[in-house]
Amino acid sequence: MFYTILLIIGCIILLMIVGCIIFLNTGLKLPAETDHLIKEIIDTPDSLPEFVTGQTGYAKNNGVSIWYELINNETTNKGTVLLVGGLSTTAMYWQPYIYEPFLNAGYQVIRFDQRNAGMSDWLETKSSLEDMAKDAIAILDQLNINKVHLVGMSMGGMISQRLAISHSERILSLTSVMSTGYFHDPALTQVPKSFISNLWRFGLRHRNLKKMENKMKLHLSIQRLLTGDGGYFFDNKKMLQKIYYEITKRKGYNPKATNRHGYSIKKSGSRYEELKELSLPTLVIHGTTDPLILFEHAEKYAEMIPNSTKLFIKGMGHDFPRVHMDKMIVAIFENFEKA
Repeated sequence: MFYTILLIIGCIILLMIVGCIIFLNTGLKLPAETDHLIKEIIDTPDSLPEFVTGQTGYAKNNGVSIWYELINNETTNKGTVLLVGGLSTTAMYWQPYIYEPFLNAGYQVIRFDQRNAGMSDWLETKSSLEDMAKDAIAILDQLNINKVHLVGMSMGGMISQRLAISHSERILSLTSVMSTGYFHDPALTQVPKSFISNLWRFGLRHRNLKKMENKMKLHLSIQRLLTGDGGYFFDNKKMLQKIYYEITKRKGYNPKATNRHGYSIKKSGSRYEELKELSLPTLVIHGTTDPLILFEHAEKYAEMIPNSTKLFIKGMGHDFPRVHMDKMIVAIFENFEKA
């Protein structure tokens, strides 16, 4: 009897080991060139591009320091575009291919690190989306800018909605990208289980985060997980350079940012009823294959906003892919003109 029990326990342990191996070796894989690219970047740090080229500074909101960058050119005369980033992301999310069309059209651009991310303060206290909206207002006050066009992605879209609702006198237009009016809407799908499963898989694969290579692979894996279907060009080298830049030239990635920002989203609840009262030009952009905030969220909240324009892009994920940038920029500029 004793040996039978030992055999059963051994079989269970073996099955668990086999299951773990299968789990770790299925799902999204990084490209074969990844190790080579990482070694090249680490071995030649002097060749790292400069990701910050504008005027930088800090704004204060109730004692919290928020890092920002103001980017302009000699032809800036049309106004200001404020780029509002998502959960756990920093200003570096907004790469030149995203913001340069605004500069070329005569706008100046502001991008910034959300509280608990990048060079902004990492807090032990909890915040709301309204607090984060006031961070953006503090930047505008610091720079003596009265009104801006908003372009917000994901959580940044939620913050931008809050800005448009609570600080409408400072907002010319709203563009809400891959976002939602109520992330925890019980009638809609939350984060798909497959997405969460992949995050666990990546965490286990690259669990030794004391190694630079593992940190870079983990963040690259997450970025690739957010892409949609078809027609994508993913610049692995540029993404790895940006990740290495964040880690070595800035403060790195705050391990508490996801929980801090997640709390802010949950605490702030629904904006549905308030969105029905918006009167400024609003554009809702969403990909039909967004793996994080599913397309059904956009379909629901976009209908609530009076006279909103919708751009739903087939095959786009939770990102700004180059292949879809032209149509997004055209729609965004059309929304600007309505202001």
